Amino acid sequence: MSVERMKLSQFKFDVPQDLVAQYPLVNRDESRMMVVHRETGEIEHKQFSDIIDYFDEGDVMVMNDTKVFPARMYGNKEKTGAVIEVFLLRELNRESLLWDVLVDPARKIRIGNKLYFGEDEDLVAEVIDNTTSRGRTLRFLFDGTNEEFRQKVFSLGETPLPKYIDRPVEPEDAERFQTIYANKEGAVAVPTAGLHMSKQLMKRFEIKGIDTAFLTLHIGLGTFREVEVEDLTKHKVDSEQLIIPKDCVDVVNRSITNGGKVIAVGTSVVRAMESTHSTMRQLKTYDGWTSRFIFPPYKFKLADALVTNFHTPQSTLLMLTSAFGGYDLIMEAYQTAIKEKYRMHAYGDALLVI
Repeated sequence: MSVERMKLSQFKFDVPQDLVAQYPLVNRDESRMMVVHRETGEIEHKQFSDIIDYFDEGDVMVMNDTKVFPARMYGNKEKTGAVIEVFLLRELNRESLLWDVLVDPARKIRIGNKLYFGEDEDLVAEVIDNTTSRGRTLRFLFDGTNEEFRQKVFSLGETPLPKYIDRPVEPEDAERFQTIYANKEGAVAVPTAGLHMSKQLMKRFEIKGIDTAFLTLHIGLGTFREVEVEDLTKHKVDSEQLIIPKDCVDVVNRSITNGGKVIAVGTSVVRAMESTHSTMRQLKTYDGWTSRFIFPPYKFKLADALVTNFHTPQSTLLMLTSAFGGYDLIMEAYQTAIKEKYRMHAYGDALLVI
């Protein structure tokens, strides 16, 4: 099939509901891992801990160290007491306590409405703007320091599991819906490829001489927003904050210079690296925003291998994976995963494309 002008409908297929992982495995690195070889088309079935066998001393694993915050809150509308879900997207102004949010049900929430949070209703927010059909800007009314405000908000929020995880959020999700190296708060979704990394596995990388490098891309809901246009060139991705520090750049560029492989742990890492590089195939430092949307056909500049999960049909994450592995081969891999009963999506199994 030609990939010259890919359409949304080419990424449509059915995932059996019983394959959508509702819980993660107890041991992170014991998930299954499908290995797809781009040059030969070979597909292998392994365990994630086997990933170390595919890389050597001098190669570098690039990871996203963003940290998910408890972004989903429930408030009560003034007067009616109606329960409103408020999904925090991003802080707009730290001093004014302004936040970009999504509300549900949106039809009930208008400019000027107040929402009350907590059992004592001691946190109040006022709607000051409509941004999209479900989007609102809230100003929180809070008497205290910014740090106290954040503690209050995060104590009232819950882990923002995707809606396809069809169960109540449990206390364990706060830890399991984070990578073990998460340390820069600001994401509303976890970079799922990193969920398979364990301390033991990372220690084995170190012993083998496989380097690790960390950048920060704060994943927003825009990455998961439904694509609504058949012509993918018309789809726009929301901007997300991206920081690529010098120590990451130094490790990656040293590996490239010495002939090592660059392994992107997650689609967010690929998007980050594709957002800033030189013509000489060198990564560059960055502190700003990116709205990079990658779909076939696309020529990648830095990554030699991609670690990812099995994503939802018609998602931008699947489109990027297809661009990296080749549309036909990745579609074959997904059908194989369904046939072999791989666990799908955020808490599911891994896919390594080399």
